[in-house]
Amino acid sequence: MCKKETFYITTPIYYPSGNPHIGHCYTTVACDSIARYRRMQGYDVMFLTGTDEHGLKIEQKAAEKGVSPKEYVDEIAEIFKGLWRFMNISYDRYIRTTDDYHIESVQKIFKTLYDKGYIYKGEYSGKYCTPCESFWTESQLVDGKCPECGREVTEAKEEAYFFKMSPFADRIEKLLTETDYLRPKTRATELVNNFIRPGLEDLCVSRTTFKWGIPVTFDDKHVVYVWIDALSNYITALGYLNDRYDDYDKYWPADTHMVAKDIMRFHAIIWPAMLMALELPLPKHLAVHGWITFNGQKMSKSLGNVVDPFILGERYGADAIRYHIMREMALGSDSSFSNEIMINRINSDLANGLGNLVSRTVAMVEKYFGGTLPSERQAGEFDEDLINEATSLRAKVDDFIEKTQLQNALAEIFKVVSRANKYIDETAPWILAKDENNRARLATVLYNLLDTIRIVATLLSAFMPTTMPKALEQIGACEKCASYGNADKFNVLPENVTVKKGEALFPRIDVEKEIEELNSIIKNNDEDPRAAKIREELAGVAQIGIDDFAASDIRVGEVRACEKVKKSKKLLKFTIFDGADERTIVSGIAMFYQPEELVGKKILFVSNLKPVKLCGVESHGMILSAVEGEGKDEKLQVLTIDGMPAGAKIC
Repeated sequence: MCKKETFYITTPIYYPSGNPHIGHCYTTVACDSIARYRRMQGYDVMFLTGTDEHGLKIEQKAAEKGVSPKEYVDEIAEIFKGLWRFMNISYDRYIRTTDDYHIESVQKIFKTLYDKGYIYKGEYSGKYCTPCESFWTESQLVDGKCPECGREVTEAKEEAYFFKMSPFADRIEKLLTETDYLRPKTRATELVNNFIRPGLEDLCVSRTTFKWGIPVTFDDKHVVYVWIDALSNYITALGYLNDRYDDYDKYWPADTHMVAKDIMRFHAIIWPAMLMALELPLPKHLAVHGWITFNGQKMSKSLGNVVDPFILGERYGADAIRYHIMREMALGSDSSFSNEIMINRINSDLANGLGNLVSRTVAMVEKYFGGTLPSERQAGEFDEDLINEATSLRAKVDDFIEKTQLQNALAEIFKVVSRANKYIDETAPWILAKDENNRARLATVLYNLLDTIRIVATLLSAFMPTTMPKALEQIGACEKCASYGNADKFNVLPENVTVKKGEALFPRIDVEKEIEELNSIIKNNDEDPRAAKIREELAGVAQIGIDDFAASDIRVGEVRACEKVKKSKKLLKFTIFDGADERTIVSGIAMFYQPEELVGKKILFVSNLKPVKLCGVESHGMILSAVEGEGKDEKLQVLTIDGMPAGAKIC
């Protein structure tokens, strides 16, 4: 186990051109799982994500909405942060390219490259894809359209600065073909054949036809090309050429950049060239994954095939969605999404596999031993095979985490889950329980199952961080038992371990009913009230004026009762006395409170919100809470007030 070695992992910074969908989630969920696993191993982890907020497309989108570009990106950035909270993303730092310190660093980087002679002024004339913010030559187009997104390109002609790429062509080709920088390495061939060997063309790195960008300090007609701006975030977020942070020497070079295949070229060719020109170390690895596709097409709002992660997470739990998208995506390949694939995966692996294993084992310990195993033991057939598979699992998962092959890591874990379920059938505890002479053998079988579940849940906690602590609690595993250091050992649980039966970890889903409901939701995605409500609670709202605020009726309420909402892992149902009557309010705070904790408290709530149904429960108002921190450090606290009667108005 390493002793506080550093590990730096990054997602790309997301381009806020609209509300996020499930297609945005893979990279961040995958990086989060790796970051959590590395922390579990003892690494000092820096996990970076953020939003890429400059460019012509943003300027155009803001104009369409009648707001300034900054107002537009402020709103979208909060929605992305809300999604990451909802998906339990434990990022350590969130960068926005509109942050002052980032702007300062990018301007210095641009000037440094200019002073070194790598940037020169010229005139750009060629093809430009606005949605991708990409320049293309005629030969690179596919049927006259952008080779990345398939959209129409425009003729662009303007004064511009260019970055010399050719001096780095040989070094970049060797980087891609002779090292393990690019994962999977099979991607190197297309990059070399399509971009390097035909002659690596100089890159246009400034624009003059729009203003929403970082100004070039020595020529204010120009703004920095968005990809020079965006790629720099990986070092500016560590304090490179700014005073905001002081982590560059500690964490750089990055251990892993993870990106989708549509931005591979920028990270595999342009970013290394920039770093070579700046004489900085190169990242160790670039992991490239495919797209989550819907009926064979990349998910896209313009194509009308967006699947809302807020909806899916609310129905099945964020952990189930995290598991599904990671289990389906092989590094370097696309992953096909459909309602049927998702629900069948949740049912087969999580409900019938892991969930059933935990519930069956705990139930048998309670039924046959009153919840606490005796100390007597008797080894028998099949024990050694199960124990060997369980104790060798961590090394296999370690290897796949190192290779950023999360699908394979999860497959190995669930092989052990399947082996444990088979062990139940092989040993038949229900038959052993019929003979008092088999008491020691029965206790051994159930202990072996519990300790196998401990290993599985410990390793899975990086992938499903909300549900696995519940599994560990049910099998009686303490924090030390569930440590990474014990994940390759057996007989770690106390021999007289006590279990604690809980709710089903992953309830089985009615496939036909759910598919029908999901298909209906997808068709009307923008109008679905539940998604709008969750975004409001989790992501924040846009700026308002004093008249808007005055329209909110905030009151003191007394919590008379509180319970969990069925089929939801996020929602609590409150019965609130508002001074005159009782009302029901549903709030997405179940991850921070047990229902009984708030009964009897005086809380603040907005009384005049339009009623909305959440998971079938009509909610009449919104409970006010305060949020501190971001990512894994986030804490939420319901606002309470003493000495005021229920119904008192806050003004």
